Amino acid sequence: MKKLFLSLAAMAAAVSGSAQKMLVLYYSETGTTKTVAQEIQQQLGADIESIEPVEPYSGNFQETMQRGQREMQGGQMPALKPLTKKVADYDVIFLGYPIWFGTYANPIATLVKEQDFAGKKIVPFCTFGSGGLNTSAEALTKALPKAKILEGYGVRTARVAAAAKELDRFLKENGYKKGTVQKLPDYSAQQPVTDAERTIFDAACSSYQFPLGTPQTVGKRTTPDGTDYKFTVKSRGMNGEEAVSIIYVTVGKEEGAKPEFTQVVR
Repeated sequence: MKKLFLSLAAMAAAVSGSAQKMLVLYYSETGTTKTVAQEIQQQLGADIESIEPVEPYSGNFQETMQRGQREMQGGQMPALKPLTKKVADYDVIFLGYPIWFGTYANPIATLVKEQDFAGKKIVPFCTFGSGGLNTSAEALTKALPKAKILEGYGVRTARVAAAAKELDRFLKENGYKKGTVQKLPDYSAQQPVTDAERTIFDAACSSYQFPLGTPQTVGKRTTPDGTDYKFTVKSRGMNGEEAVSIIYVTVGKEEGAKPEFTQVVR
């Protein structure tokens, strides 16, 4: 009996020791990224902490962009208040931020310089107007060469209400949360865009504040929630040169569901 008890105790200790300790660490200026961070924390039961600049940003879009540009051009990133949590105590860190200028917000630039993330698994998550998950993850990989940057999650500010359901899938698919989900099918091969598909693209993208370009080809897939589209789009970059991007659009299966674009990958 004593040997059995010791064996069970050893097994329990092994399971406990193998559990990865997770921290949701985020910066949010307007509260949108905070909403996503809190959803991750609630679904995982993880610890959570916000990143706070000593001098807060105003929350006004134009003022924030102007200040952000001054900081980046002058090489002076915002000072941060000390964290109460210790990065060293965690195995997996969900690192959240809004996208500014195509990458993570300036307070994150300060954070990655001041904190030691060596050996940590970093899961980026971000909120954005059109996209930026891929570019910000690439920037994190360069800034944190001794950390492991894992697949991340991003959501448009206009679609933040969809985050809870999307995060449930994301966290289960990547093994952070118990449970299984049905694997989504691959997109079909790219084909020339039809008039009907162009109408769907325009309905999803025409109201966006900046022109997103002209769709050339599209791949599709049917999911339990509706139909997803992967458009290859030609546009003009900020330098005036021709650019190609991928724009993802989804249409729910509910009657009258409106097409929504979910992200732009440039």
